[in-house]
Amino acid sequence: MRSSLELAYNTDTTKLVIPEYGRNIQKMVQHAIKIEDAEQRNKSANVIIKVMDLINPNTNHSNSEEHAQKLWAHLHIISNFELEVESPYKKPEKELYQSKPDEVPYPKNDIRFKHYGKIMEDMVKSASELSEGEDKEKLVKHIANLLKTSYLQWNRDSVNDSLIIKQLEELSAGKLTISADKLRDTSDIVRTFKKKKSNNKNYSKNKPRRKYHGSF
Repeated sequence: MRSSLELAYNTDTTKLVIPEYGRNIQKMVQHAIKIEDAEQRNKSANVIIKVMDLINPNTNHSNSEEHAQKLWAHLHIISNFELEVESPYKKPEKELYQSKPDEVPYPKNDIRFKHYGKIMEDMVKSASELSEGEDKEKLVKHIANLLKTSYLQWNRDSVNDSLIIKQLEELSAGKLTISADKLRDTSDIVRTFKKKKSNNKNYSKNKPRRKYHGSF
């Protein structure tokens, strides 16, 4: 049976609640909701807040308190107000929430592996700060498979699992590793790419064309 954190392709996933944070944050929040231990659930929530802050940093340092409160509010919204954690701020009321999130600025930091992107590298860094346990193992497995998928999107010919493991260790400064048997099969990932490409071609082929009514 596939883990709840097993990588799912975008066409098979639900609509993003706040698109600015991306699908990986939404997956992390959905996983945190399912953590039964309150202490581990709180730790997971704080890690997610750190990653959200990396994605949507505070550009006005004089309003750091307001920025932190906004991040916690967005966390509750992404969880559909189902995440029960010890928040430093009052949980927003679902019925009264109507505001839209601020536009996320493009990160200007240097990226070590461009085919992974800055957000992925930040996720690895945040995961390395988690305490050891089953939840961390599941998250590391999820991240490792995201790395492999991103690598194959950049170079679809092949990828050696040992390379993915090595780069995971490099990104985490040696704090994270994974065994090769926890990674998705390369052919399975490539088949997913081909299926999506085929679906896109069929959509374009069957899309009705507009008729031109103008004169030459």
